[in-house]
Amino acid sequence: MNSALEILDRLIAFPTVSRDGNIDLIRYVAGLLAEAGIEARLYPEERGDRASLFASVGPEVDGGVVLSGHTDVVPVDGQAWSSDPFRMIERDGRYYGRGTTDMKGFVACAIEAMVAAKDRPLARPLHLALSYDEEIGCVGVRPMLGELAKAGIRPDWVLIGEPTAMQVAVGHKGKTNIRATCRGHAAHSALAPTGLNAIHLASDLLGQIRALQEEIVETGLRDDDYDIPYTTLHAGIIRGGAALNIVPDNCVMDFEIRNLAGDDPKIFLDRLFASAETISARQRGRFPETGITLEVFNSYPGLDTSKQSETASRAMALSGGSMIKVAFGTEGGLFRDHLDVPVVVCGPGSMDQGHKPDEFVSHSQLEACRTMLGKLVDQLS
Repeated sequence: MNSALEILDRLIAFPTVSRDGNIDLIRYVAGLLAEAGIEARLYPEERGDRASLFASVGPEVDGGVVLSGHTDVVPVDGQAWSSDPFRMIERDGRYYGRGTTDMKGFVACAIEAMVAAKDRPLARPLHLALSYDEEIGCVGVRPMLGELAKAGIRPDWVLIGEPTAMQVAVGHKGKTNIRATCRGHAAHSALAPTGLNAIHLASDLLGQIRALQEEIVETGLRDDDYDIPYTTLHAGIIRGGAALNIVPDNCVMDFEIRNLAGDDPKIFLDRLFASAETISARQRGRFPETGITLEVFNSYPGLDTSKQSETASRAMALSGGSMIKVAFGTEGGLFRDHLDVPVVVCGPGSMDQGHKPDEFVSHSQLEACRTMLGKLVDQLS
């Protein structure tokens, strides 16, 4: 395992928190591939501090497999780590460090597989796709996918290496992020009824969100493959008011919809747009400036690969694991939509360890991933 571990050790040392970019890591990977005679194409973001990477080995024909991973990690701010989060430490068969499981462990194994495949007589190509800014809404992969689609890249299937404990995930929910901006009318709090409290407007909208959630739980679509078997709505941030003695005229609330593949989030959004307008209309007689504006500021599609598909069967044969669906999102739906290819998710480690202090991936999980990718290279040869 020396090669994969050495690569992982170097990857962890790059503090690729989404806000800070990943360009140094991407240049390291491109250099590593170049040493093996593999040309990598970079897709830099305009700020220049981050980029995606795409590389291929094997014949220049359609088909083959894409190994996909993101290289950014979540922050460590405020977390109580027992060691330097950006220095990989081995203890009792576990490798600790930010990103070991989410998801630089898979990336290291994928790079090793690419280098090994370079000297094999491949009948179909093996591709590597590395992205940035996945952790803030699957942002960085989109420009690269647009370019790959233009170039006519058509793999047989895509393997997203997010941590699934080496089980084959064929589905996850989609996500839509919405910002509600509520406009009221300011007044002195001693004369509160002469104003219109924007926080109260947000509260009225939140009540509608919660009522919609209750309706979905009671009568909505269900998929029991998920821990939470229905579409969920969740308000995560509310900002409003400047002082207790002022009736606030502005309040912003961010909320999300995580939808099952069979649910169209637009249907729920349309209902909430109507609710926002009803709430606002009640107040416009006294306060014409009243309004609640809803804006979608990020979204990504869900994934729902058929359990009976050839792709799922291939992945199961390679991993030896069971078939599941996962609660967290991935770039899988974007690959499917841009390249029109089937996608599965399978990688080392567990998301139970992701985003936490003392994040780790086990030696056995890395070994299982290396074995899976080794079988894949054999199949392509």
